Parts: sequence; C-alpha cells; structure tokens
Amino acid sequence: MAPPRERVVLATRRGARIVRTRVEVEEQTAVGEALVRGLVRAQLALALRMAAVVVLVVGLVPLLWVVAPAAGTARLWGVGVPWWILAVAAYPLLIAVGVAFVRAAGRTEQEFADLVDDRWP
Repeated sequence: MAPPRERVVLATRRGARIVRTRVEVEEQTAVGEALVRGLVRAQLALALRMAAVVVLVVGLVPLLWVVAPAAGTARLWGVGVPWWILAVAAYPLLIAVGVAFVRAAGRTEQEFADLVDDRWP
C-alpha cells in the first residue's frame, strides 16, 4: 500500500499578498507599460466621445436651418437666431462637456491609481 499523500509547502504566507503593480508601472516593465497604455486608451476614448457629442450637437444647428428655413431668418432683439445659437448657446454646451470630461477623466485616473496601489483590498 502506498504511503499517504503529503502536502509540500515551499513558503509560508504572512498576512496579505503584496501587489507589485506600482513597481511594475514605476519600472516601466511590460506589465506597467500595458497598464499605462490602457489608461491612455481609456482617456483617448473618453475624449473622442466628448468631442463627438460637441460635433453632433453643433453640427445639428445647420441641419435645423435646412429643415426649418424660418429659424435661420428669425430675429431676437435685432440679432439673428443663428448668431444667438452659435455665439451664446454654444458656450454653456462647451462648459458642460468640459466639466463632464474632467469628472470622468478624474474617475478613470482614480480607478487606475486604485489598481496600481500596493495595498491589497
């Protein structure tokens, strides 16, 4: 009869596992480069989505004048409505998109920092 199986342990664990992702990023190893590349891609994708929103909304303004030509000739306080839309209404849109971008970019960077943090949750 064969002897009972015995478990061989090469090292004992003490406390929480050490996560080396911060070291990987700082030393620019292949893993670190992949993590940073992922962050850059996420930030680029966010920027492209926000730019698409601005282009779409501002690009719809001329389409409005094609669909409703009277909107292009209307006047408000002596100034044409197209000028009001492009010169006044565009700025709150740009500010709102900018604020949304900064918040989303901050969340993305915080998620990256949490991922790279050396402490195990």
